[in-house]
Amino acid sequence: MTKVRVGISVGDINGIGLEVIIKSLSHPKIVELCTPVIYGSSKVLSYHKNIVRPQEFNYQNLSNAQNLTEDRINLINCWNEDVMINLGVPSEESGKFAYISLDQATQDLRQGLIDVLVTAPIDKHAMSLAGFPATGHTEYLTEQFNVAESLMLMVSDDLRIGVVTNHLPLKDVASHITQERIQEKALLLHKSLQMDFGIEKPMIAILGLNPHAGDQGLIGHEEEEIIRPAINNLKNQGLLIGGPYAADGFFGSSHYREVDGILAMYHDQGLVPFKALSFGKGINFTAGLPVVRTSPDHGTGATIAGQNIADESSFLRSIYLAIDIFRSRSEYHDAHKNRLKMGTLKEEEEGEDIPEEFSE
Repeated sequence: MTKVRVGISVGDINGIGLEVIIKSLSHPKIVELCTPVIYGSSKVLSYHKNIVRPQEFNYQNLSNAQNLTEDRINLINCWNEDVMINLGVPSEESGKFAYISLDQATQDLRQGLIDVLVTAPIDKHAMSLAGFPATGHTEYLTEQFNVAESLMLMVSDDLRIGVVTNHLPLKDVASHITQERIQEKALLLHKSLQMDFGIEKPMIAILGLNPHAGDQGLIGHEEEEIIRPAINNLKNQGLLIGGPYAADGFFGSSHYREVDGILAMYHDQGLVPFKALSFGKGINFTAGLPVVRTSPDHGTGATIAGQNIADESSFLRSIYLAIDIFRSRSEYHDAHKNRLKMGTLKEEEEGEDIPEEFSE
């Protein structure tokens, strides 16, 4: 089996990104599984390596990704200038180099020089100071790959939570909740569950916006006027959809264990329960792109940067998931082509053990 070429952007050089990268790539089996390609600088990498002091971490320096070595860690030197590292203090300079790393990795991903992208955490304010043209990785990559919509999807084992709105002030969320947007995001989630996770007939739960899911209009009208009609339209398209559910009761009753995917209305509604249930092993995956991008579920870790105590579990899982999704997509497309060739591609028959609320 051909090794997957995993591109890695270094994130904020004053945070824990390079620490968790070094720790993850120090795992003895990682180079047997994939070909890691770090986008950064040998000087900055050496600085962080001296802090982590891994038993074994050998890499080769390259100026571009044209001649990668399959059985080694590859470092693409994106800049040669000296950098002032100030651990725990994101700055315009740290944002600048995080942007350079991400941009070169993105261009190589577009050109097919790497197969997937795993992004270390960035500081959004530092990126803004450096002229970064987006609010985060998700928005940047969505624009770079020229797709109308993508989906921020948080993944941990069988828990998968997407959000209708990403990085918006809470006061602006309600105005961005529309039937069309909910339907777009739900369709992206449905397709990703099939193509990226191999779930043939996924069941999806959609959360309400207001407390108690609006309580039949007593606490807000969005559920009855916007969210429920969107759900009904999706059901008419053959999707297995339930909701709108009150978020507190949905997670408190463990109903989340019964579905394949969950669509929350806004960032914290989805990410707070996700991180409470899986922090340290969760992954941020951008569904809906023509390429695979994952990231750990934590930030730059400014308060612990340089202390060599950051846990690499989430970053390591991000690498594994990127590889799994890349292979799952290849299998999905191959199967789809074969079914078209054989003339057996048809509408899926509805399963037998589907809860009533999903099949009405």
